[in-house]
Amino acid sequence: MIAVIQRVSRAQVSVAGKIIGKIDAGFLVLLGVAKEDTAEDAAYLARRTAELRIFPDSEGKMNLCLTEISGAALVVSQFTLLADTHKGRRPSFVDAAPPELADVLYLLYCDELTQRGVPVQRGVFGAMMAVELVNDGPVTIILRSKERA
Repeated sequence: MIAVIQRVSRAQVSVAGKIIGKIDAGFLVLLGVAKEDTAEDAAYLARRTAELRIFPDSEGKMNLCLTEISGAALVVSQFTLLADTHKGRRPSFVDAAPPELADVLYLLYCDELTQRGVPVQRGVFGAMMAVELVNDGPVTIILRSKERA
């Protein structure tokens, strides 16, 4: 499982021109689920996301997490994060989880964030979405569930 986390001052996601999720300060999380990922991976990555200290404290140091700034997360499923581009010019997505598994783990990740006190807005799994954001910093961090090893 991979999460591309962008610290944002605001972000929103739309489907067919209709805004379905919107946050102010917090994280835009692009979440990719691999075929070997498990519920344990989703819980681990959600914990790492919630505890990630990349917001400035009173001295301007990246020292605060989402809950400490009363921030929120906008989580968008993105299977293209699992693209294999080693051969040819067309990416392969054989490592991405099938939709049935990916949707379950995507929802579990969102639920785990909520249980940790992070308000969560979501995209629509499998839909063609338009994501808008203002990256604050810019700060972009990549987390992987397999970092535990």
